[in-house]
Amino acid sequence: MRPLTDFTAYADAQRHCSKEALWTLFDGDRTSFNIAHECLDRHPRDAVAINVVKADGSIDIYTFGKLSDGAGRFANHLRRRGLVPGDVIAVMLEPSFELYAALFGAMKAGCIGVPLFTLFGPDGLRLRIDDCAPKVLVTNPEKAPIAAGIDGLEVLTTGSDFDAALATENPAFTSETKAHDIAVYQYTSGTTRELPEAVRHSHGSLVTLTLSTLYATGVRPGDKFMTPSSPAWGHGLWHGTIAPLSLGVETSSYSGKFDAQRCMEGMVELGITNLSAAATHYRMMRRSGAAADFDFSIEKLSFTGEPLDSETDQWIRKTFGTPAGSFYGTTEVGVILVSYPGAEDFDIKPGSLGKPVPGVELAIHDAKGRSCPPETMGEIMMKRRGEWFATKDLGRKDVDGFYYHGGRADDVIITAGYTMGAVEIEDMLLKHADVDEAAVIGVPDEERGQVVKAFVVSKREGGDDFTADIQAFTQERLSRHEYPRIVQFVDSLPKTPAGKVNRKTLRDREAKT
Repeated sequence: MRPLTDFTAYADAQRHCSKEALWTLFDGDRTSFNIAHECLDRHPRDAVAINVVKADGSIDIYTFGKLSDGAGRFANHLRRRGLVPGDVIAVMLEPSFELYAALFGAMKAGCIGVPLFTLFGPDGLRLRIDDCAPKVLVTNPEKAPIAAGIDGLEVLTTGSDFDAALATENPAFTSETKAHDIAVYQYTSGTTRELPEAVRHSHGSLVTLTLSTLYATGVRPGDKFMTPSSPAWGHGLWHGTIAPLSLGVETSSYSGKFDAQRCMEGMVELGITNLSAAATHYRMMRRSGAAADFDFSIEKLSFTGEPLDSETDQWIRKTFGTPAGSFYGTTEVGVILVSYPGAEDFDIKPGSLGKPVPGVELAIHDAKGRSCPPETMGEIMMKRRGEWFATKDLGRKDVDGFYYHGGRADDVIITAGYTMGAVEIEDMLLKHADVDEAAVIGVPDEERGQVVKAFVVSKREGGDDFTADIQAFTQERLSRHEYPRIVQFVDSLPKTPAGKVNRKTLRDREAKT
C-alpha cells in the first residue's frame, strides 16, 4: 500500500485516507508508541530537524541526531533525579536546543511535558503550576526568580546547570510508553490571569494529528516548513514542531519578539517552501511594507487562529503567488476543516474555512437543531458517535460545500431584530485605509437591545470626523443597519498570548463601565 504522503490531490485524500493508513506512517502501534521516538529517533541523524530563526539575526540549526541525543540524555537525567512515568515536567523557554531536549526528553521518559509561554508573569505561571503540579520546571535564568518559593517545584535553569545535568548522561534511552499514555498537557491561549483548561494529549494523538499535517498544512517529505508561532501553543508545538518532525520533514521556528521583516529574511535564507502562520503574522508582514524586497520560494501557505481579512488575503496571493488556506478546529474536537494546501484539484475560496478532513461529517444547524440551507448562518456541528456535537462557533456552508466562519456563538450581535457577526464588520473596518486594527462587540441599548461598538487602532487622530468616516464607509459596503454606532479609538487591542483579539476582555470591560 502506498503511503498517504505520496498523495496530494483532494480526491485521493477522500479515496485513500483511513485510520489504518495513518498508523502505517509510524513505527509504533497501540501497544508501544512514543512521540519522541517517532519525531527524532527514527530519522537520519545527520538530516536537519529544526532551524530556529532568532530575532537577533542569527539562525540555530539542529539535526535529528543532536535532538535525539539531547532528549535521551534529559530522559536519563530525569530517571537519575527519581522521576517516574506520569510525573509532570514544565518547560518555559523560547525555541532552542534546551526546549526541544527537555520536552521530547520528558515524553521519551514517559513523563508529561507542559510547554509554558515565556511572557507569563508570576500570576500566570503560578496558576498553571498550581494546576498541573510539575515536579520540575525548566526555564532560563531570567525567568527562574518568578518560580522561586513555589512549594514542591524544582527549577532547572538553562546554561551551566542544564549543560552539567546532561553532560554525563547516556544519550541512549528506550521508551516504554503506550499509545494511550499521556504525553503533553497543553494550555489554550487565554489571558495570563484566567486559567484555560489544560488539554491532555496522549502519545497516540500524533496519529490523529497527521490528518491536519497532511491536509491542513499540507506537509510532505521534501518540504522546508516553517511556523513562527510559539511552541507554548498548539499551533507552534503540534502543527509547527511535532507534526513535521514525525514525518522527517525539516521545520523552522522563530525565537524572540516577532518581527515581520526578520521572519521574512529567515524564510528566504532557509528557502522555506511551506509556511503555516497565524493570521496576525500575515497582517504584520503586509503592514511592514518589506515583502517586495524578498524573493520567496513559497509553494504552500496556511493559517489559523482567526479569520483572515480580505485585504491581507489579496496581499498574500499577490506576494507569494498562492493563496493561504485556512484550517479550523477547536480544543474539544481538533482540526476538522482544512484547505488541502498543494492539492491541484482544490480551489481555495477567499474567506472560507475549507472542507472537512477525510472521515469527518459536519453540518450547520439552527437554534432548533435543524439543518440550515446553503448560505444560512447557524452553528457548526460535528457528528461524533452518532450524535451532533456543538463547536460553539457560528458558520455557514455554500452550495459547493465550503464552510465559512461567523465568529464565536457569543460574538453574535442582535440589534433591532437584525443578527450580525463581529467578524464580517471587523473585516470591513480593516479595509479602511486608516484602520490598522479593529474589534467589534455588542453593547446594551434601550431602544435596539444591542448596538455595535467598534474599537479602532489607527495612526490617524480619532474624533467625530473620523468616526463619521468609518460609519459611512461601513454602511456603504455592508448595509444601512450593519455599522458601528459607537466607535472608540484605542492605542491597542487586548489579545490572547497567541495573538488573537480577545473580545471577551472587551465585553468584560464594557460591562464594568
